[in-house]
Amino acid sequence: MKKESSSLYLLDANVLLALAWPNHQFHAAATRAMGRSRGRWATCALTQLGFIRLSSNPAAIPGAKSPAECAALLEVMVADPLHVYLNRLPRAAGDPTFSRLLGHNQVTDSYLLLLARRHNAVFVTFDGRLRTLAAEGQQVQVLP
Repeated sequence: MKKESSSLYLLDANVLLALAWPNHQFHAAATRAMGRSRGRWATCALTQLGFIRLSSNPAAIPGAKSPAECAALLEVMVADPLHVYLNRLPRAAGDPTFSRLLGHNQVTDSYLLLLARRHNAVFVTFDGRLRTLAAEGQQVQVLP
């Protein structure tokens, strides 16, 4: 990630997951990227719920914890002074973002891109396909 102190980075649930769990295949990449970042990082209800859901799923994380344990871990993570919680959520209805979608699997990702755009945030993900859903000129940071 770029070293811009004014930048805001909205992390998708998979990036949060990788940061939290050392046994995650992309833990090192996520940790390096966030270590290089000088900006603030953000979550929202969707990414936090996704983190808890995935962290408590043994198919996603070996040694998964209970939802309560995952929520407690998330609470520690978001206590970081650089964390921002995005609670002003844009309306989904009527937004042209959804006219570009090919199917139901893109709905949540598209909404997160919309949220990042409305907050002038860079969307951080491992999924390079999301660049094609981003609005023209929108910043999407794909981690290796």
